[in-house]
Formats: sequence, C-alpha cells, structure tokens
Amino acid sequence: MNSAGQGPVEPPRSPWHFPDPARVADWADDDLVAIGADLAPGTLLSAYRSGLFPMPLDDEDPMGWFSPQQRGVLPLGGLRVTASLRKSCKHFEIRVDTAFEEVMRACGDPERDGFWITEEFIAAYTALHELGWAHSVEAWRDGQLAGGLYGLAIGGLFAGESMFHRQRDASKVALVGLVDLLTAGGTDPYADQRLLDVQWRTDHLATLGVVEIPRATYLRRLRTALKTPLPAALG
Repeated sequence: MNSAGQGPVEPPRSPWHFPDPARVADWADDDLVAIGADLAPGTLLSAYRSGLFPMPLDDEDPMGWFSPQQRGVLPLGGLRVTASLRKSCKHFEIRVDTAFEEVMRACGDPERDGFWITEEFIAAYTALHELGWAHSVEAWRDGQLAGGLYGLAIGGLFAGESMFHRQRDASKVALVGLVDLLTAGGTDPYADQRLLDVQWRTDHLATLGVVEIPRATYLRRLRTALKTPLPAALG
C-alpha cells in the first residue's frame, strides 16, 4: 500500500506476454500453459489477472505457469465450519499482514510439502506484499504465530497460495478469518462477486468446502472478480 493508504501500488508493466488459456486449443488438456518469464511484480500480477500462477518445474527448467483444467475454488458461502472448528476459532486471534515473510517461510518449510516456495518466491511475493498486493492472514495464540496463509488480493480475487499450522486447527482458523474478511462477516454487498482461488482441490481442502470448476468457468468468474473492489480489510 502506498504511503497515502490509497491501495496497492501498480508496478512497472511486465515485458512478458502470457497466452490466454481460454483461447489456446493446444493447451486445452494440460494444466501447464506457459514456461519461462520471471517473478517480477508486474509479471506476477499479469499472470494472475490472466488466470495463471507460477510453480517451478524442477531445479534446471525455467518457471512453469499453470491454469488448471479443473480449478479449485472455495465458495465464500460454502466454507464448512464444524462445531469443533467453531470452538477452536475462539482460542485464536486473527491478524492481517503482521508476519508476512514468517508465514511464507513456514509454508515453505522443507519438512512439509511447500518445498516449491524457494527464496526466489519469498523475495518475489514479499515485494508484492510491500506494494500492497500480497497478504497474510494469521492465527495467533498466546502471542505466538500458530498458523496462517498467504496469497494475492487483486480486486475481488484472492489467490490463495499456501497455508500452514503449528497448532491444531490454526490454518483452518486462518481460512475462516480470510472468508470473514472477504465477506465483511456477511455484510459486504460485493461478496458474491468475489473469488477465492486455491489452485487445485485436494482431499483436505474438500473437507473445508473447496470444489472444482472448469477452466472456462473460472476465467469467466475471474473477469467479474477483477472488476470488483478490494475488500475493505485488504485495501
């Protein structure tokens, strides 16, 4: 966010041009739609606005850019909050953007499945955070960071990247907190135009209400979301 508190700062435009995943028939049956480019702020924003996100392919190949055929999304009215999780929520404090890099590093702990969150990724998303685009939603307990998640907020899109927990239910509590932020507790008139993207549906995320939608549906919803105002809590 800029010094005047007037929202995210637009970085210089990227010199790279991403393909439109809705129009390239050759990639209709593949999640991977581009290779190369860089992780500069302008490049990342251009990719997310096009419906793509980056992941390294391996140690030697350049960056891969993905637009899954079946995209994982969490309907903001479809989050499954069990009685146990609702009880857990009472024991944590939700904070936003107070420990962004720590959240990223915890998500990228080599002992878990966030091995793709390299130092290059941490530097890139921290730069976006400093410009006001990337955010962390954190669950704190007794003054300690217990869990959290991070992602990008572009208009009404929140592109979730990864989550972690150090205490039971802490990452789920952070997700509950994120949904509350995106809907202003159910009072935001733009909530039904927002899009919470989690990239791929997993069995774990499915238990929280994540569903799959076809690529074409995602891209159509993305266009609407990008025209929607930022949630007040993230603007």
